[in-house]
Order: sequence, then structure tokens, then C-alpha cells
Amino acid sequence: MPICEYFTSRFTTLKPPLIVPENPIKLLRKLNRRHVTFFTIGFLAWTFDAFDFFCVSLNVISISRTFDKPTAHITWAIAITLMLRSIGAIIFGIAGDRYGRKWPFIINIIFYSMAGIASGFSRTFTQFIIFRALFGIAMGGIYGNCAATALEDAPIVTRGLLSGLLQQGYSVGFLLASICNHLITDSQRYGWRAMFWFGGIPPLFVALWRVFLPETDAFLRVKQAREQQASNSNETSSAMERFLLTVRPALHDHWPILIYLVLMMAGFNFLAHGSQDLYPTFLASTLQFSPTLITITTSVASCGALIGGILCGYFSSFFGRRLLILVTLIVGAALVPAYTLSEGKTIIIGAFFEQMCVQGVWGVVPVHLIELSPVQMRSFVVGVSYQLGNLISSVSATIEAKVGEQFRKEPSALTETTSLHGEHYDYSKVIAVFLLSVYVYLFLIILIGPEKRNTDETITEVKIKDEQKEEELEKIEV
Repeated sequence: MPICEYFTSRFTTLKPPLIVPENPIKLLRKLNRRHVTFFTIGFLAWTFDAFDFFCVSLNVISISRTFDKPTAHITWAIAITLMLRSIGAIIFGIAGDRYGRKWPFIINIIFYSMAGIASGFSRTFTQFIIFRALFGIAMGGIYGNCAATALEDAPIVTRGLLSGLLQQGYSVGFLLASICNHLITDSQRYGWRAMFWFGGIPPLFVALWRVFLPETDAFLRVKQAREQQASNSNETSSAMERFLLTVRPALHDHWPILIYLVLMMAGFNFLAHGSQDLYPTFLASTLQFSPTLITITTSVASCGALIGGILCGYFSSFFGRRLLILVTLIVGAALVPAYTLSEGKTIIIGAFFEQMCVQGVWGVVPVHLIELSPVQMRSFVVGVSYQLGNLISSVSATIEAKVGEQFRKEPSALTETTSLHGEHYDYSKVIAVFLLSVYVYLFLIILIGPEKRNTDETITEVKIKDEQKEEELEKIEV
């Protein structure tokens, strides 16, 4: 399609199909036991992955005291984790597309579980950074295989709803981390370290459960197509050569969409990390909330995120992925002042609705990525585009922390929590400007981007090429 025609179509294709939404209960009834099991495995793996990640965000001040480092230095642990996630996405994405969704997924889960537990045993700040770097590599590989395992075998009409549910594993992880952080860190002598030890155990049971489940049907079809293509060409090639034979044409044909997905995921990750990673620190340092009030605020925000993600994922199948994202972005931008500039307990209301919008757009992300990714390398494209976007957005919390330190705030005499050396900073305006800039960027990216709503890319192209080769061979024989 010519460029001018494409950009013109970006507006006309936003018209919703005006399909009456199907009852979500009926949609869920379309899932068989196998679909539900695969989805549950992906959801749990993603949930506890997020749990471990937020153990740092919720304990920035406590960790800074332990290692006697400024707050901005501790946020580098978050940045390092995000930066190295792209490495894990490449490693486990290639492994998932080459060897299947099962065993690379199991190894990946065990890897991030061990890295999380080891973080709690760090003796020095350098050790802590190293373990968070290893966790970042492990965390980077988990999303692609989670999305592929949970969604690619499910019926097409259910994928929007399941996408919203799957993505909320991130919010559930944040909610569980907030509650457990309040119950665990102050109730025993090990403090924040116990959070990492506690969060590393459940993923091991998830990995054990996955051992007893079969490979996904979608990957088995891809594997069969590779073998069929190799047999039709009468080549005695290895499995790796057959894998590369299908990947190279896919990269050649789909590299523009891969670049677009990276830019899109950079915007989504800037939005998530810019609104969440430093928010507990903002509540403690700027608003000088007590630990109990911080837990209440983050938990209420997580509940809003759960509702928003599920609703947006569900309705995206009927009103279009892009249109729903664009509308939610506009609403989220309008709520930024209530999220950052309000004072006192009223900010809890703003946190609920802002995270409802932030995770609302994220609820559409898994299915949107699955639909736009070529099936021959779906795990790789989904994981790498997501984690390269994470790499670009990895310094979100550090940028907010460093700029926020330019605005000092006098501590209250009734403050129950203090930052290191009694320092308090006003992060409100910094977070607000940061989020508004991201909203504008992401709106433009989604507006000009493609959409393949309710489509199912299969191995049809490969089969057609094989049939064409057979016809050519018959003609030659004749």
C-alpha cells in the first residue's frame, strides 16, 4: 500500500465494527480444560515475575538504608533489570520458537526464581545489582513464552478477554507484593530481604506443573510445517537449519512491523514504569504517607488496574484494538493531575482511575502483539519487541528520581517514614510532566500503527508454497 494511502487509512480503519459484545461467561465456556490450564500457567508465571520485580520498587527507601546509598542509586537496580530484559527475550525467544514453548519456559521460570531468592542474600550493593541484572535477563524471557503459552491455542474470539486477564498478572503481582510487603517486611528481623525469599518459592511450583503438561498445538503445527517443507525440498537438513529456513524469510518480510512494535512497546513501558516504579517513593517522600497508607494506595491502584485491563481487553475484540487504546489514552492523560498533584488521601481515588487507564491499554497489548507477530517466530517477536521497549524505557524511574531531587520538600513533624538522611523530594510535577509526554507519544504511535483484530495467522502461507512447489514438480515430470 502506498504511504499516503496507508496514513489516510489509519483514520478510516478506526471505525468500530459495532458488534454487540458477547457475554464473557459464554466466551469463557468456549475454553476447554487444556486452554484453561495453559492460560493459568502463563498467568501465574507472569504474576510472580511481577511480584519479584516490584519487591525493589516497594522497598527503595529500606534498601537505600541497608546499603547506605541515595534513592537515585537504588533506582538503578530497577533500570539494570529493565535494560537486560532484552537479552533474555532474545535468548528465550529463540529457544521458544526453536525448541518449543515448554522446556525453555520451565528453565526460564527456575532462572528468575533463583535470581530473586539470591537478591535477598546480597551482602553488598554490588552483589545486589548483579543479582538484579541476572533477574532482568530471566524476566526478559518470560513474557513472550507466557503470551504464546496462554493465548495461541485459545479460540480467536476469546483472545481479547484472555489478553486483558493475562496482562493483569502484572497488576496482581503488584497487588500481592504491596500486601505481602506490608505484612512481611516490618514483622521480622530480615526486613526487605524476606520479600525476595518469599517471592521466589511459588514460581518453582509453577515450573513443576508445566513439566507435566504437553507442548502447545500452535508450536506443533509450526514444527510439522518445517518438517514438511524440509521433506518436500528433499533436503537432509538439521532441525536448526529448518528453523532458520523459516525464520529468515519471516525477518525479511516482517522487519518493518518488528521496528514498529519496539517503538510501540517503548511507549507502553514508559507509561507503566513512569507511573508505577517511583510512585511508592513519591507517596512516602512527597506526600509523607505512612507505610499503611502507602499499602492502601498501591492496593487500590492495583484494583483499578485489574478492572481496567480486563474491561479493555474484553471490549477490544468488538470495538477494535487501536480505537480502544486511543480513547483510554485520552482519559488517562486527563486524570494525570488527580494522580500526582492531589494532596492527602484524595489521591487514592486518582490512583485508582489512573491505573485503570494505564493497565487498561496494557490489557490489549498481549493479543495485539500476538496478532501482529508472524507465527513462525511469534515467541521471539513478542518477547524481543516487548523487552527492547523495556530497554528504551529502563531509566524511567531514574530520570524521575534525579530530576525530582532538584525539588526539595520540608518533612512533616508527624511523618512516620523518612528517606535516607531525612531527605524529602517533591516528585509530583516531575511524574506529571513525564506521564503527559508519554501519553502524547503513545497516542501518535497507536494512531499510525496497523491492526489485525480477530485474525489468526496460521501456517497457510507455508502450505501454499509447498503446494506450489509440488505443482511445479508435476509440470516438470509431465
